Amino acid sequence: MVGRKIPGLYETKHNGKEAEFYADMLSHLLKNKLGKSGKLILNIASRGNTTKNQNLQLGLSKARERNHKNKPEKTKVEFNVQNHRKEPLLNISDYFCWAVQRVFERGECRYYNFLNDKVSLVVDLYDEDNYKGSKNYYKKKNRLTASNKIEYK
Repeated sequence: MVGRKIPGLYETKHNGKEAEFYADMLSHLLKNKLGKSGKLILNIASRGNTTKNQNLQLGLSKARERNHKNKPEKTKVEFNVQNHRKEPLLNISDYFCWAVQRVFERGECRYYNFLNDKVSLVVDLYDEDNYKGSKNYYKKKNRLTASNKIEYK
């Protein structure tokens, strides 16, 4: 999930708070996973107030509200917040996110292209221009390109 910090939206929807923005992004990540059986353990790098248990639970609550299919919740979600210096595997996911971020910020695709066969989906939540027809969903057939660079007006 990719979320742009559009100033007006950030101020109104997230009250200008990083933690609320993070909880909202987390809810979009989780909402379609709640109807699956089993346990979902999320290993999360500790990042100040955004990854406090209360904020992670807020994201989970929002995901439950957004469960538009209204399927019964079968998934047990656990948050495993860790220091990225003590858990090197978190650096791998951080690198993936950084590669995607560079496409949006700089139009630079070389790192993303190196990894794109491992990236099954990128959703640009606030891409109003491509929202219709789910063109803001980037998969194998609709990959991110330099044209995804965000030009701020």
